[in-house]
Amino acid sequence: MTVHDPDLRPAPTPAAAPKEGEIGGILTVDLAAIEANWKMLAGMTMPVECAAVVKANGYGCGIEPVTRRLAKAGCRTFFVADLGEARRVRAVAPDAAIYVLNGIMPGSAPAFAEGSFRPIINSVTELAEWDAFTSQNSWRGGAALHVDTGMNRLGVSVQEATAIAPRLHSENHGFTLVMSHLACAETADHPLNDRQIRLFREIRIMYRGIPSSLANSSGIFLGGTAFCDLVRPGVALYGANPTPGKKNPMRRAVELKAHIIQVRAVNRGESVGYGAGWTAERPSRIAVLPVGYADGLLRSASAAKGKPAAEIMIAGRRCPLVGRVSMDLLAADVTNVAEGSVRRGDLATIIGDGTSVDDLAAGMGTIAYEVLTSFGRRYHRVYRGD
Repeated sequence: MTVHDPDLRPAPTPAAAPKEGEIGGILTVDLAAIEANWKMLAGMTMPVECAAVVKANGYGCGIEPVTRRLAKAGCRTFFVADLGEARRVRAVAPDAAIYVLNGIMPGSAPAFAEGSFRPIINSVTELAEWDAFTSQNSWRGGAALHVDTGMNRLGVSVQEATAIAPRLHSENHGFTLVMSHLACAETADHPLNDRQIRLFREIRIMYRGIPSSLANSSGIFLGGTAFCDLVRPGVALYGANPTPGKKNPMRRAVELKAHIIQVRAVNRGESVGYGAGWTAERPSRIAVLPVGYADGLLRSASAAKGKPAAEIMIAGRRCPLVGRVSMDLLAADVTNVAEGSVRRGDLATIIGDGTSVDDLAAGMGTIAYEVLTSFGRRYHRVYRGD
């Protein structure tokens, strides 16, 4: 069954949500596929708890509908980037544990208590501020400690984690999770994976009795040594391949289509788009679609000399993009499609019909994470599978 979800954000009011007949692009999110992906990963890692990362508006798929669906499926723990996202998750998952990855901004500790959110402590400075707040307010809501084992981004150092560990002898130590972040999990044979897993094993020994978490989507496929007590898949839930170079084990969760607004002839030697970056080498037919980089179709997908263009599906054929992707428009070469089979108003498929989000990302010279999280606000969104 297909559902047009009325509780979409960031559209300010239901009336402002784009309608299918008024907009060029249609983004369909398969909630049943997202649930199936979560259940598959949960089954792979049993009896370890399987959380869900729903930051960046549920990786572009809608934080409320995704969270609601996964909470109903049995997911008890969610990870978000900031307090704004945490509040959106709490609105549809009132009983869930919600961890905030970016930690505590100066002065923000009271907001964690108000929403019953759990900060992920990324530095000793944050820990000191959190301790001061919890001591003054007798708050016992819990927090996670992030230990840096090789990412060299956020997290306390191993030496700092060692110095903090004796506080576990206190009854009110305040930690509900100790975690780290794999830097190269998508490259299974990268030596840093084994180094981080071994180092985090030592941290787990020091923090025995506290649940631990290391594996992200790709980390789950490194095997049981990375599972710990909780896994936290993100991009794999939304259908991207967590095992690059191998067959994608996940179900496709998004489909993106756009209406063709014009089909035009381009003579040999004429150019298309800004900068005259593509020139027709033969008499050509071009289909123009009303989507562009404002909608997440990155400018890097543009055809350029020495670079293959991204492709989309039109009338059952793969058609390369031509010219530069602009803010609101892109063009595709439909010369090889049978004359008369491409018309104004027809739908072209950008993701779907054999083109995955990873395929589109490759054509843009980027990764599925960026494609998913770049989906703009202007699409008509349809939620399927509820």
